[in-house]
Amino acid sequence: MSTSPENFVKDQIPVSSWPSFPTILKTAYKAVDDLMANNPMLMVNSAQDNKGRLISFAVDHGLERAIQRGSIDCDYRWKNFAKPTGRYLEMRFSHSIATVSQVKDPHRQPRSVVFRENAKISNTGSLFQGIEGFDDEICGLPHILLVHGHQSLDFSHFGIPSHSSKTKYEWLSTNLMNMPHEIPSELPPSEDTDSSLDGLELLKQDIARWERDNDG
Repeated sequence: MSTSPENFVKDQIPVSSWPSFPTILKTAYKAVDDLMANNPMLMVNSAQDNKGRLISFAVDHGLERAIQRGSIDCDYRWKNFAKPTGRYLEMRFSHSIATVSQVKDPHRQPRSVVFRENAKISNTGSLFQGIEGFDDEICGLPHILLVHGHQSLDFSHFGIPSHSSKTKYEWLSTNLMNMPHEIPSELPPSEDTDSSLDGLELLKQDIARWERDNDG
């Protein structure tokens, strides 16, 4: 018995909370634009070329504050990159982890780095039973990506990166930037059945068992 990537993401990050993410992103991008417009040191070409770094800091700050205030229901931690070049934000939901990346093309995965390659391995297993090429055993917490535009905020998506491809996703949400500010009620997807819901619960049990066995 299995569940779809979409149902799993919506279980981990309820659709009612999705409008929080584009709000955080819009605030972060505007803060960076205002900072650069009012700081001559940041108007030089080299600073403009590295605007993405400032956006990354601002987005991390916004997500951390939202988690601390309860707008996003998860834990978080700062993890070191494989090389000693800094840390990245890892959001920890009940049965998954999520990280954030800026990308030029929303339909292509971010460039490969060690921590993302390790996380993609966790997207094998019974999360995607029935999809060719996936194993039957849980081997880590499933990894969800939050991707958003690089220099301009034209898009933002949740995605489940494929473990077998460097570019493709198993599933990608609609553009979060086009969502209404509030979703009054969360209705189950039309494809939800008793079978798929049972599969979701079994998956979560498998993940919880893996965590216990591996001190996750």
